[in-house]
Amino acid sequence: MSSISIQVPATTANLGSGFDCIGTALSLYNEFEFSLSDKTSLTVTGDGAQQITLSEDNLLYKSFLYFYREMGLNPPSVAINIKISVPLARGLGSSATAIVAGLLSANYFSERQQPQEKLMDMAIELEGHPDNVVPCFLGNCILSVGEKNNWQFVSIESHPDIKFIVGIPDFELSTESARAVLPKQLSYHDAVYNIAHLGLLIKALETGNETWLKEALKDKLHQPYRKNLIKGYDDIYQTVMDNGGYGMVISGAGPTLLALCHSRQAENIITGIKNTWLNLGVNADVRCLAIDTQGAILNKNE
Repeated sequence: MSSISIQVPATTANLGSGFDCIGTALSLYNEFEFSLSDKTSLTVTGDGAQQITLSEDNLLYKSFLYFYREMGLNPPSVAINIKISVPLARGLGSSATAIVAGLLSANYFSERQQPQEKLMDMAIELEGHPDNVVPCFLGNCILSVGEKNNWQFVSIESHPDIKFIVGIPDFELSTESARAVLPKQLSYHDAVYNIAHLGLLIKALETGNETWLKEALKDKLHQPYRKNLIKGYDDIYQTVMDNGGYGMVISGAGPTLLALCHSRQAENIITGIKNTWLNLGVNADVRCLAIDTQGAILNKNE
């Protein structure tokens, strides 16, 4: 029986001023196994497993079927096993892992296999924007520029001294809720502010320049509107800065918060974030993650 395993990394999108265009793959993974079968079935293990069922709104299976519909082919029946490590509805790209795994598996079992570029176009169509799904495929920190079927994906180097610390609270925040609070219009002043900060962010990440990073992580497009949805945001931000961090941003749509710092400040910031949230009655998983450099990996099972 033909069987494959796919490992897909978590992602953190936006990095402050890079709203909807920058995403970074992180060393936290969801694992998917697909086997050709007489009947389609789904088993799930890990945190949040009870929330995932094989229904019409299952994003993994929907992506699997989407590929075959786009190709004009009939989908095979598959037995799917999922091991969840990327928490659901926390702003770490769990939905993107499902989309990417669904497309990669469908492509593998298809008689009309498509290049990765085509699969990324499909993933962007399903997700609505590239900032999570593209780093899932490619790994690293990626700037995505363009529009439908005409994308440019640019890898952004990150200085090895920069550490990425995620604070994952024990409450969820849906992307829909986070989108709903954004204004319909913005001033030229705020648009220019973010354009300038995005340019600085790219150079700051490459060089590890502390002064540039502290400025570049600021944003006026989404974080000022979303921060009130995240309990303790201002307190956590102050903790990060008091412990020598470069800055703090909302990971994706939240509620996970992402602190950037020099390696020598990492342990103090991890402790500070955890304790600050505990004082507010929030339990949080706080850890330092590396940048994933490989992206999604598909292996054939013996």
